[in-house]
Amino acid sequence: IIGSRRLKFFNTSYFPLKHLKSCPMIPRIPGIRPAPLKGEIAVNIHLPSMDDAALNVEAPDEKQEPSRAYAQDFVADAEYIRSLPDLQNGPTSLIRGAQKFIQHVGISNFRLPIRFQTRNSDPLVLETSVTGSVSLDAEKKGINMSRIMRTFYRQAEETFSFDVMARTLDDYKADLESFDARLQMRLSFPMQVKSLRSGLSGFQYYNIALEVVERAGQRHKIVHLDYVYSSTCPCSLELSEHARRQRGQLATPHSQRSVARISVVLAEGQPRLWFEDLVELCRKAVATETQVMVKREDEQAFAELNAANPIFVEDAARLFCEQLQGDPRIGDFRVIASHQESLHSHDAISVLTEGPTFAQTSMDPSTFSSLFHVG
Repeated sequence: IIGSRRLKFFNTSYFPLKHLKSCPMIPRIPGIRPAPLKGEIAVNIHLPSMDDAALNVEAPDEKQEPSRAYAQDFVADAEYIRSLPDLQNGPTSLIRGAQKFIQHVGISNFRLPIRFQTRNSDPLVLETSVTGSVSLDAEKKGINMSRIMRTFYRQAEETFSFDVMARTLDDYKADLESFDARLQMRLSFPMQVKSLRSGLSGFQYYNIALEVVERAGQRHKIVHLDYVYSSTCPCSLELSEHARRQRGQLATPHSQRSVARISVVLAEGQPRLWFEDLVELCRKAVATETQVMVKREDEQAFAELNAANPIFVEDAARLFCEQLQGDPRIGDFRVIASHQESLHSHDAISVLTEGPTFAQTSMDPSTFSSLFHVG
């Protein structure tokens, strides 16, 4: 009681001493205590029960802020490395989705310089894109993909051949405890090519892929080659000649850059099939390979060469087949040809296979679009 007035007290509230009812309300702003006006006092009521409540409130955990600076001097010792989580080698219970066998798991387009042997014994160091994969059993969560790269680097200083590729495949199969495996190496292989008449020479580059595939205990060694050539349409050539003979009208037959992707399985127990050997087989089949160095006399010679070798896409597949069949170093094979028409807004294509290796019911939708040679 203050003076003759009885006041009702509230925790941290403000009360006028005179004219209590006529005093305007003081606005309340959450979190801010306004200063008392003239003629008012502020009364703070502190009850014993409030001490008990304060004792029962747990202080928040004071967590240490993680450092944002890179720990340049930190060394991961053996004990620390053992403590690191390894989810890919976790239990079967961690598998997400269907618990099924996976045919291929691995890495693609891992690049490094690789030394290759040429037919004339000169080694070449070429940038190589590597794809390596293994099978994964249904009860395994995953693989440590870096092991494929580490295994490859152990062999990287050698001059590569299919024997070295086979050893690499054996190593990472053992490291990853897998049954089936595949290793593919893609490269651009240079060969010096002479012009037709001028005597000049330049380097032609061939897209080549080497593949070692092991499935169900059977191992295959496969070479893929893209061969780029000019195809003159036989029908267009005859129609042009007809216009010249019958009407004295000059006409030009249409021809176009064309690509054949040749894939061959190497036969066991046979001499080595060099990259250069496979290119020469293609030249024998279709002589109109695109040129590197060209002067006027070479351009005229190329026009004559095309006129002497007009070719439909069906002819191309069979001519390549004829040469491949005649080489005992080659087992199963496949020819995919694409003539990228200058007459039509579409391409002419053909596919010919020999043996079970390349026989397939379905074809990758991107197969023919991947045959474009962009120079």
